[in-house]
Amino acid sequence: RCHCQRAPPEASRQCDRATAARLDHHDGLPSRTADSRWSLAVAPGAIPFSQRHPAPPPRPAPLHSELPYHSSMPPQPPHHSNTPTPPIVAINVGNTRTQFGRFVDGQLEGTDRLDNKDVAAIVNHVVEQWRSVAEQPNAAIIIASVNDPLADRVASAIEDQLTVEVYRIGDDLPVPIGRQLDPETITGVDRLLNAAAAYESLGQACVIVDAGTAVTVDFVDGEGTFHGGAIAPGARMQLRALHEHTSALPELEFQEPEKEAFGRNTAQAMLQGVYHGIRGMVWRLVEQYAERYGAYPTVIATGGDAHVLFGEDELIDRIVPELTLHGIACAARHAMASHDE
Repeated sequence: RCHCQRAPPEASRQCDRATAARLDHHDGLPSRTADSRWSLAVAPGAIPFSQRHPAPPPRPAPLHSELPYHSSMPPQPPHHSNTPTPPIVAINVGNTRTQFGRFVDGQLEGTDRLDNKDVAAIVNHVVEQWRSVAEQPNAAIIIASVNDPLADRVASAIEDQLTVEVYRIGDDLPVPIGRQLDPETITGVDRLLNAAAAYESLGQACVIVDAGTAVTVDFVDGEGTFHGGAIAPGARMQLRALHEHTSALPELEFQEPEKEAFGRNTAQAMLQGVYHGIRGMVWRLVEQYAERYGAYPTVIATGGDAHVLFGEDELIDRIVPELTLHGIACAARHAMASHDE
């Protein structure tokens, strides 16, 4: 860390960034953007990883945590097999919304998000998606969930309508990512799927920021091991808490605040606090992870609020809204490859 004792705040921040930059590295792997299984869209205004530091220092040793090692599988190498993505309908049931899409010839199509209150609409959309892949070999419906009661309802309704089995991530298909966590820790399947998808495509250390109902900031090292991270209330949860636990603050929908230094009315002050609070938290956590790891990782953002929060944030290298769905496809490919072996 830098030791700026009396520097103004901006100078201190620049020094902090410069310190983090000196930690930056590249794993020495060739870029796989052109032939990767999913495209990593560079966020507007972001500085691509390769352009930040064209002459990186050597790759550091893997991170060795003082925590006991607890893993359902060893660290995972980048996916180099020729196993194709099977034709699947992938469903990601979240706390507030459900996301879904279908993989056809390895490409993700027909993605959408629906509010969890409309279970019938979710089921109808999945049934429609299934009709386009049902006749293909190895076609399957796979669901991942952090909201099991709703996922059970959705899966049951789909099975009743289609008379096909709905496979569950975790129960039927493991997530192909190594883990170094406290024993008996139960980690949200969405966090693990995001980590698996990111590492499969990048093959190097990365931070995954998922901005949804909650905001998670997780770290995967250069060996493909998930180390956990941080969980905080999401933007809408923060705004709702401010409204529900005070007598004067209004109920607001989350949006980007005005580009002003100060919130000059109550609504703008609330939006400024939530928006910049989340962004600042993510900056600090990424710096903390980089300092601990000894290298500056690639940062990927996903989730329903990712574009609003990080669309112009130079910290974020790429925004991948459907990252969890790609993680479901990653798990399906890994399961098929294991079965073929």
